[in-house]
Amino acid sequence: MKAIESALEIRLDRTRFSYEIRTTQKAQHGIEIAREAAQQGAYAVVAVGGDGSVADVAKGIYGTETALAILPKGSGNGFARSLGIPLSLTAAIDCINKGQILRVDVGFANDHLFLSNAGVAFDAEVIRAFADSTRRGLMTYSEIILKRLFSYKPRRWKLCLDGQEQEEHAFMVVVANGRQFGYNFQIAPQADYTDGLFDVVSVRRFPHWAGPLIALDSLLGRMHRNRYVHTWQAARVEIAHPELNFFQTDGDAYPCDGKVVFRIEQKALKVVC
Repeated sequence: MKAIESALEIRLDRTRFSYEIRTTQKAQHGIEIAREAAQQGAYAVVAVGGDGSVADVAKGIYGTETALAILPKGSGNGFARSLGIPLSLTAAIDCINKGQILRVDVGFANDHLFLSNAGVAFDAEVIRAFADSTRRGLMTYSEIILKRLFSYKPRRWKLCLDGQEQEEHAFMVVVANGRQFGYNFQIAPQADYTDGLFDVVSVRRFPHWAGPLIALDSLLGRMHRNRYVHTWQAARVEIAHPELNFFQTDGDAYPCDGKVVFRIEQKALKVVC
C-alpha cells in the first residue's frame, strides 16, 4: 500500500484530483465503499486489485455518473488488459491523469452484474477451484486447467439466443462482454464492450489432443478461428441443463437451479481508460 501511496503522491495530477484511500476489510466491502463514494459525488472510484476488486467497484457505482478507474494489481487483470489499461502502476496513474472516459456495456447473469465474462461449464469449474486455492498466479491457474482438462465431460446445453432456441454439445459455453478471462487468455477476441451484444462462445466437444491447441489459440487471440469453437452474438441469452447448479461471473461462483439468464445494459458504466 505504501508503494501505491508514494506513486500517487508523485504521479497523480494534484492540480486536478484529490483522493482518499480506503481499504477493504471483508468480502464485498468494496461495493459498500464505492457506493458511498458515488453518493458523495466522487468523480471516480479507483479499484486497486484484480477483476474481483474491479467488479465490486462496478457494482457499487452502477447507475451513477461516478466513473470506474483501475490500478491493476491482481493476478489475471482481464478487464484492464481488454481495455488496454497499463499494468504498470505509474502508467496506470498517467492513464487516470489523461481522463479519457469510455462508456462500456454491463452484463447481468441471473441479475449478478459482470463486466468481462460469465459461464456455466468448464470455466465455472476452474473458477471455483481457483477461488478455493490458497495460491494465486498464472501457474496455479494453468495447473487447475490441466488437472481438469481431460476429466471434465461435455454436456448438451439448451441455449436461447434472442429467442432462437438450439442445443450445443459443448465443453464450455461462455457469455462474453469482454475479450478475456485474464492472463491474456482471450475467449472472445472480437468482443466489443460498446456494441450492446454478448459474444456467446461455445467450445464444442473436442479430442484430447486438441486441448493444448485450443489453449494456445486463446493466448494468441485466434480462438474464434479454431475449428472446435463457434461464436454467436446476442443481447439476451438463456442457458439451461438439468444438472446446472452453479455459474461464474468475473471469477466469482454463484448457485443456480438449472438455468441462467443473461442480459446486457449498453454503455451503462463510465470507465477511465
